[in-house]
Amino acid sequence: MSFASTQDLAEKHVSFDELGPGLYAYTAEGDPNSGVIVGPDGVVVVDAQATPIMAADVQARIATVTPLPVKQVVLSHYHAVRVLGASGYPAHAIICSDATRDLIVERGAQDMDSEIGRFPRLFRGRESIPGLTWPTHSFHKKMSLWLGEREARIIHIGRSHTAGDTVVWMPKERVLFAGDTVEFGATPYCGDAHFADWPATIAAIRELGPEKLVPGRGAALLTKADVAQALHETESFTSDLFGLAQKAVAKGWNLTQLYGEAMGVMRPKYGHWVIFEHCMPFNVSRAFDEASGITHPRIWTAERDLEMWRAVEGATPMKPAEAH
Repeated sequence: MSFASTQDLAEKHVSFDELGPGLYAYTAEGDPNSGVIVGPDGVVVVDAQATPIMAADVQARIATVTPLPVKQVVLSHYHAVRVLGASGYPAHAIICSDATRDLIVERGAQDMDSEIGRFPRLFRGRESIPGLTWPTHSFHKKMSLWLGEREARIIHIGRSHTAGDTVVWMPKERVLFAGDTVEFGATPYCGDAHFADWPATIAAIRELGPEKLVPGRGAALLTKADVAQALHETESFTSDLFGLAQKAVAKGWNLTQLYGEAMGVMRPKYGHWVIFEHCMPFNVSRAFDEASGITHPRIWTAERDLEMWRAVEGATPMKPAEAH
């Protein structure tokens, strides 16, 4: 058996959209996005891409709008596909929340092996990765980067996609770089999620009042209506799935039964989103765990990936007690 993602080999078209003066979104048809903030003496990149070679493409786009170097990289969370390209920038600082740094310590190495194994296309040039990405600076709750008179407010917004989820908020311009707290036309990956907390995180984003937003995946959102739609759809997907998991656990179902039910219910509504087939086995597994009382997401390893895949496909049914 192989993961759906291992068959996803088609290259994506990259867009580099201007959100406002010196603010840009690097997007690629549902592949992981990066944000760019051009300051008076350097550039901030939000999310580094998966490899130094892929980071070079972000810098090539930056070079079309400014000759300034990248001086800071902000990590929205710890996932390998977001952070392992950081060494490809001439950055003086790599910044993340203290919760994200804790997750790198706890599970960064396992996550790196797991992600590369299940999604090879997203790690183009993986031989250029020198190892784990370690932050030079971490913060608690929030901090500000001052780029001349422009403030970039870095906020540990709350638990959702991971426990360390961080957004970069431009309060004057009302532009938000949201990481994977929000997706647009792309299936949220929930393998390390906190489903019960995700609605409160979405509420905190709504309270900021972004008028433009760069989601973790999907096109840059350039209108209030598109921002509102992305927030609503992300919240609906995660709430729908967790509700199904809670009902399944209450009925005493195993993971295989929940997966069949979830795919039947969710596919008609969300199956057209990119990476739906890739994400759902991991999403259902984590929803099943959390509904079973496992509040701290279990660490994904290459071995656990295959064990889970066999379970959801029905080869080795997994009951709630075994999932603990």
